[in-house]
Amino acid sequence: QVQLVESGGGLVQPGGSLRLSCAASGFFSISAVMRWYRQTPGKEREWVASISSAGSTHAASVKGRFTISRDNAKNTVYLQMNSLKPEDTAVYYCNALDGGTSNWGQGTQVTVSS
Repeated sequence: QVQLVESGGGLVQPGGSLRLSCAASGFFSISAVMRWYRQTPGKEREWVASISSAGSTHAASVKGRFTISRDNAKNTVYLQMNSLKPEDTAVYYCNALDGGTSNWGQGTQVTVSS
């Protein structure tokens, strides 16, 4: 069983930056595909970015502003978020897809407001 714990969320002004972290513990393969999603009340969960041994991809809405990365030695995935906008406000979730099994973290709130 993989456990995922997100951190790094908070309140930031428009144009600011935050870095989210997702620490994985338990049985975890470095070949796992790691993904970030976000969700606002009343809306479906939205994919933000993915990273695997093949590389990384980002949603069009965040491309050029957000960057996903991972540190395999620390079993941690990051989401660097720059030039934040009010519409980036959401709960951000980390997901690990490993051998057909999908695990989710509890989420971390990001609020972009002046």
